[in-house]
Amino acid sequence: MVDVSIIIVNWNTRQLLEDCLRSIERTTGNVAYEVVVIDNASQDDSAQMVKDKFPDVRLIENNDNRGFSAANNQGMTVAQGEYVLLLNSDTVVLDDAIEKTIAFARQSTTAAVVGCRVLNPDRTLQPTCFRFPSVLNLFLSTTYLYKMFPKSEFFGRERMTWWNRDDVRQVDVVTGCFMLVRREAIEQVGAMDENFYFYGEETDWCCRFKQAGWKCLFTPDAEIIHLGGQSSQKVRVQSDMQLRASLLQFMKKHRSKGAYLVSCCLVWLFFVLRLPYWALKALLSQNRSYARGRLTVCIKVVFGMIFHGASVLAIRKRI
Repeated sequence: MVDVSIIIVNWNTRQLLEDCLRSIERTTGNVAYEVVVIDNASQDDSAQMVKDKFPDVRLIENNDNRGFSAANNQGMTVAQGEYVLLLNSDTVVLDDAIEKTIAFARQSTTAAVVGCRVLNPDRTLQPTCFRFPSVLNLFLSTTYLYKMFPKSEFFGRERMTWWNRDDVRQVDVVTGCFMLVRREAIEQVGAMDENFYFYGEETDWCCRFKQAGWKCLFTPDAEIIHLGGQSSQKVRVQSDMQLRASLLQFMKKHRSKGAYLVSCCLVWLFFVLRLPYWALKALLSQNRSYARGRLTVCIKVVFGMIFHGASVLAIRKRI
């Protein structure tokens, strides 16, 4: 019997992947586990490193970057565990975190998904878990009101900025960097929606679990370190666009047509408000090439959405 199948999707994070796999070996000795690594056509010899240093790891090598959801689904098709743990390659598992999370999940039989406490490399809190997208939450994000009033339960509602992640709590969305999922729930609801190529897949999945009567829970007893965005930083400007595209994709799938149209307007406004800032940075910043890239994106989205709608945001073929 396998308690948990640990699925790691990798794209050009060779050293981080090695560190992650070492941390699993060090801290996961008291549960029966297997590790499945899906490599999305990395160019940094990640796959060869796994073959050389971790022969017990099951490696799936893709010929192209299939995205986060499709790659995780590949892993789930071969997983044998009672639970499936989606784990980012840029994480370090601490102090039996996997064992603790499984123990918590076994006591919470109505939970489809369980998340744990996530820390930055300096051990400060990295806020994870958030609420489902909505018109109100998108408005607060667009206007940065959540940053102006982070301690407010109303203004900080989407990202739950007022919560210290120090107690057990039912949440809407468990962040995909560490996502323990019950196999029984997967068999009922199905795998990840592969139409969400990059971002939004865990939000959609948690929403479907909730619609089926399951819960998503957070426990502070287990901790990991998450470096954050190590793959997406390689295409940071493009990934910012894809984040907004995935948000609108969620709204179109799960909300009314009116809510989707309003959300499109708010996303357009998001880039309009940031266009003057990046124009100024492109003139005055020391890192002018990056600022010009962001400015170019703002211009493209602002004018592109007028003529082509939300489709201008999707950059699936470029990542």
